[in-house]
Amino acid sequence: MAGPWRRGAAALAMLPLLAACTGSPESPPSTSAPEPSPTSSPASPSAQGTPAEKPDPISVAALAEADLTGGDLRLGTVRERTPAYTSYDVTFASTTAGAGTAPLRISGVLDVPTGRGPLGGQGWPAVVLAHGYIDPATYVRGQGMTRERGFLAQRGFVALHVDYRNHAESTDDPRIETAVRLGYSADVVAAVHALRESGDVRVDPDRIALFGRSMGSGVVLKALAADPGLVAAGVAWASVSSLEGQNFDHFQRPDAPVAQLRAGFRGRHGLPGDDPEFWRGVSSRPAFGDITEPVLLAHGRFDDTCPPRWARATQRALTRAGVDSTLEWYDDGHAFGPAFVAAMDRTVRFLRVEMPA
Repeated sequence: MAGPWRRGAAALAMLPLLAACTGSPESPPSTSAPEPSPTSSPASPSAQGTPAEKPDPISVAALAEADLTGGDLRLGTVRERTPAYTSYDVTFASTTAGAGTAPLRISGVLDVPTGRGPLGGQGWPAVVLAHGYIDPATYVRGQGMTRERGFLAQRGFVALHVDYRNHAESTDDPRIETAVRLGYSADVVAAVHALRESGDVRVDPDRIALFGRSMGSGVVLKALAADPGLVAAGVAWASVSSLEGQNFDHFQRPDAPVAQLRAGFRGRHGLPGDDPEFWRGVSSRPAFGDITEPVLLAHGRFDDTCPPRWARATQRALTRAGVDSTLEWYDDGHAFGPAFVAAMDRTVRFLRVEMPA
């Protein structure tokens, strides 16, 4: 089903813990398979009309086939009250319909602008925020995108920061060792539905965007590929690679011997060089042809965590796949320090163009 009300697209799919957002700035030689066409789909039927094979249950294609719903957005403690906005602790439900699993309760932080909202009663535009990697053992509610959240709320956007499952006060997914990253995308999709269905926050259902940084940008790209039409636009700052094999090689391979890495997979999947089909299947790039929303990428020229070449390759792949995409460069590093305001101003302009009142 096309359009912003389409509900599919997310899963409690089981995905190994791939790239973190910290690590060596130098990538070792990649063992990943050659880059696939961005428009290819492993589940596509053949030209002879042969029925399509079911996708690997741990894949972006399975994420797209799943039926995730979200709702029950609950406002909790007021964290902060300013002249421009009020910030709340919140929770919402992330549910995969028909999967036989109980809904997960996801925590987060919500900033709501002060006032009655835009004229005409259509509600505030909104942005769902997907944070970068922070060790879940030390992560606290709302950590990672506090600056972005406040900046957006001061400029008239409802901003919902998603903690993800197994973070802060969110429900723990018992399959955490094999269900991390696609589960994060499921929670981001659920957050969009929760905002749309809320009776407490006046959000325009047709003006919601996704905004991720670092690992969260990878989460956003998978959500966009898995659920075309879910939102009006996507933003990806300082993104990890859109090929998960590269993320593995860059972030995890330098930290452990190959034998230890293989043992960590418990025989389920090989390393990128051993099982290239699996690693393509959990990557967003091969599914870029399914993205319908415009995408803004922002990257620092001196990023030593997520190499600038990754942003170039992702933007080229988006363009080849027919996605309306723009890559903006800043003289800054991974954390966007001196260039933060300039990058946020550009992001707000992009959102206002793509989500006009």
